[in-house]
Amino acid sequence: MAIEVGTEAPDFELKDNHGATVKLSDFRGAKNVVLLFYPFAFTGVCTGELCALRDELPKFVNDDIQLLAVSNDSIHTLRVFAEQEGLDYPLLSDFWPHGNTSRAYGVFDEDKGCAVRGTFIIDKAGVVRWTVVNGLPDARDLNEYVKALDTL
Repeated sequence: MAIEVGTEAPDFELKDNHGATVKLSDFRGAKNVVLLFYPFAFTGVCTGELCALRDELPKFVNDDIQLLAVSNDSIHTLRVFAEQEGLDYPLLSDFWPHGNTSRAYGVFDEDKGCAVRGTFIIDKAGVVRWTVVNGLPDARDLNEYVKALDTL
């Protein structure tokens, strides 16, 4: 079960598609965070969702907001995926220990070995303010993220 609105967001430390370490706590007090979990790079629905975010990037990466996308792929896979699709925001690898961050947020599917489509909007204080979780085949609606961000 995914963590609930009003819960302090579990901190994490993951490598991005360039090998740099990204910690959720680094954004505390500075930016709201859109934390998006997706199953795997190079799959149809995931590619569509991440490219839609790319196309609307100023709404999700600016002085007040940071987008972080997390999958269970390796950093090497994520690097190639980002380059191929022109994704200029951090793709974080929850590869090893496999799925630890996805599990902390309650969005890891043990049977499939990957995260489901969970999105968490975390305020500057580190508290989850909005969330949606979709099944593996179900794309999310970016307009819902924008509406939720407008309430912060």
